[in-house]
Amino acid sequence: MLNVQEELDKFKRYVIAKSKLNLKEQDRNVTSKLYNSIKGEAKAMPNSFYLNFEMDEHGQYLDQGVKGKNSSAKAPNSPFKFGSGKGKKGGLTLGIQRWVKARRFQFRDKKSGKFMSYDSTAFLITRSIYSKGTKPSLFFTKPFNKYFEKLPEELIVKYGLDAEELFKYTIKQPEK
Repeated sequence: MLNVQEELDKFKRYVIAKSKLNLKEQDRNVTSKLYNSIKGEAKAMPNSFYLNFEMDEHGQYLDQGVKGKNSSAKAPNSPFKFGSGKGKKGGLTLGIQRWVKARRFQFRDKKSGKFMSYDSTAFLITRSIYSKGTKPSLFFTKPFNKYFEKLPEELIVKYGLDAEELFKYTIKQPEK
């Protein structure tokens, strides 16, 4: 039997490194908060193993996408939905306001041609996202699934691994 700990460590390192690279390549690394929060832990035991990935809560929404309040066209398979009452109140608004200010992004008023305030720009973007949702970026899911396929067959058979089940149980948010 191959060295299970070594294989799990390789899997963990690859998924983390590729996820961080995807954030940069997709230009979604404005403050580096999510980038720096991605961590993993792997531990092999005689009859089982432990594999865990952590990231800020925002990372799961970014990876899986979020269904909108009025439409789920952008993220039809997402487990998340705006307006479900489960999320933090005002979280989207604050996040978009920080993003707009960090990127120095402002819309122009159609009539006067003047730049709108950051708050007005953030309000319009937030309203659109809340209504229509967000597309999944799969910055974490793609490397996870790709490297899962490269795990040695012996490991998959011995532990009866299934990519979807393993994915569900290995990612969580860091405790606050």
